[in-house]
Amino acid sequence: MRQGKTLLSVVFAGIVAFFSFFMAPAALADAEPDAEGGAPDGELYVIGTDTTFAPFEFRDPNGELVGIDIDLMKAVAEDQGFRVEFRSMGFNAALQALSANQVDGVIAGAGITEERQEIYDFSDPYFTGELTVAALEGADISGWDDLEGESVAVKTGSLSEEWAREMQEDYDFEINALDQTTTMVESVKSGHDTALVDDLPIIAYGIQQGSGLELVSEPEPTGDYGFLVNKGENQELLEMFNQGLANLQESGEYDEILAAYLGDEEAGPDASTFLGLLSTSMPALLVGLQNTLLITGISFAIAMALGLMFGFMKISTNILLRGISTAFIAIFRGTPVLVWAFFFYFGLPQLINTPINIWVAGALTLSLNGAAYIAEIVRGSVQSVDPGQAEAARSLAMTRGQTMRKVVLPQAFKMMTPSLINQLIIMLKDSSLLLAIGFGELLYQAQQIYAANFRTTEVLLIVAAIYFVAIWLLTWVANIVDRRVNK
Repeated sequence: MRQGKTLLSVVFAGIVAFFSFFMAPAALADAEPDAEGGAPDGELYVIGTDTTFAPFEFRDPNGELVGIDIDLMKAVAEDQGFRVEFRSMGFNAALQALSANQVDGVIAGAGITEERQEIYDFSDPYFTGELTVAALEGADISGWDDLEGESVAVKTGSLSEEWAREMQEDYDFEINALDQTTTMVESVKSGHDTALVDDLPIIAYGIQQGSGLELVSEPEPTGDYGFLVNKGENQELLEMFNQGLANLQESGEYDEILAAYLGDEEAGPDASTFLGLLSTSMPALLVGLQNTLLITGISFAIAMALGLMFGFMKISTNILLRGISTAFIAIFRGTPVLVWAFFFYFGLPQLINTPINIWVAGALTLSLNGAAYIAEIVRGSVQSVDPGQAEAARSLAMTRGQTMRKVVLPQAFKMMTPSLINQLIIMLKDSSLLLAIGFGELLYQAQQIYAANFRTTEVLLIVAAIYFVAIWLLTWVANIVDRRVNK
C-alpha cells in the first residue's frame, strides 16, 4: 500500500513537472508581443511605454494596445521600414527598463526637460503638453486658492509633480505622489485628495469617459513630448523616428492620428450595463488569468524542488550545507517580493549585461521567495516526526537512509501537505505584484481596462470574483490530491 502511495506521489509530481516543462515555452512565446509596423524583414526594436495614459496609450475593449503614442510609433516604423515591439509597463518602469537596456527606446508622453536630457537623447518634439488641475464635480474648487491646506495628487516623477511643487510655495497644500492617472482619479473620488494635476489631454479624456472630474484651472504650457533613447545609444533609431515624424507631419497622417483620439466628439462614457462590461472585459481578463496560473504553476514547481533541497540541507549534519541553507532562507524570507521583482528585471540585466525575459524574472522572483518558505515547511515537518520512531527503526538494523526514506519522510510529507497547499495559494496571490514590472497577469489586465473606461470599482469586483473562484477550485483540487495521497 505504501509503495502505491509513493508511486502516486511521484506520478503527481511528474505531471506537475511535465506540464510546467511544456507550458513554459508557450508562456515564453506568449510573453513576446507581436512585432507591429514596418517591413516584415526590417530590424526589430523593443519600445517601452506607459500602461494607463489614455489617450496616449491604453487598451481598447479588444485588449489591443492603442493610443496616440502607439499609432504614431507604428506609423513611423512603417514609414522607415523597421518593426516595433511594445512593452507596456508603466512610466517609471519603462524608464528603468531603458536604463537596464531591456528596451531600445521609450514613447510614453515623456516631457523633454533639462534633467532628462542629461540622461537620455530625445527626438524632435511630437506633441506640446499642457498641465491643468481637476477636482470632483460640485466640490466647489475653482483654482489654486481653494487648495490651500488640502491634498493634491500628482504623478510620480512627472512634469505635473514639478509644477505642483512650484505652486506649493505660493499655496500651502500637501502633495500626494502616485504612479498612475487612474490611481490619482480614484484618490480624488474617494476623498483622499481634493484635486489632481495632470496633462490636459489625459484629464479631458477622463472627463469624456465619465471620470466625474471637472477642470478648475487654466492650462499651463509645460513643454514638449519626445521619444527617448539612452544617451549615445540607438542613434539610428532616433534619426529614423525624426525622419518618419517629419514625413507624417508633411503628409497629414500625423494630424489624422491626433484627431482619432482628441477630436472624437461622439466618444463618451462606457454606458454598458455590468453584464455588458463583464462581457467585453472577459477576453482580456482570461488572458491575464492564464498568465497568472502559468507563472504560479511554473514557479511552484521550481520552488518545490529548491525548497526540498534547502529544507534537507537545513537539517543536515554538515555545517556548510546548514549554513548555505540558513543564508538562503534568511535572504529570501527576509526581503519583500517586489524588491526581487525589480532586481531580477531591472537590476540583474545591468549586472550581467544581458536582457532578461519578463517570464524568467517573474519565475525567479516567485520561486526563490516560495522556496525559502517551503524549505522551512520541510524542515519543520521532518523534525516533527517523533524521534523515537527513528530510534526504533535503527534498532531494527535500518540504515540512516532507510530510516529517513521508509519511516520519517512518509509521515513528514503527510504533515507538510496542508502547508504546501497554503503556500501555493500565497504564491498565486503574490503573482499580482509582478504587474509592477509590466507582467501581464490578471490584475495588470484589469488595470488596463479601467484605465480606459474609468469603471474601476466594477472591474476590481470582477477581478476579485475571478481570483476567488480560481483559488477555491485550486484548493478543492489540491485537497482531493491530498486525501488520495495521504489517506
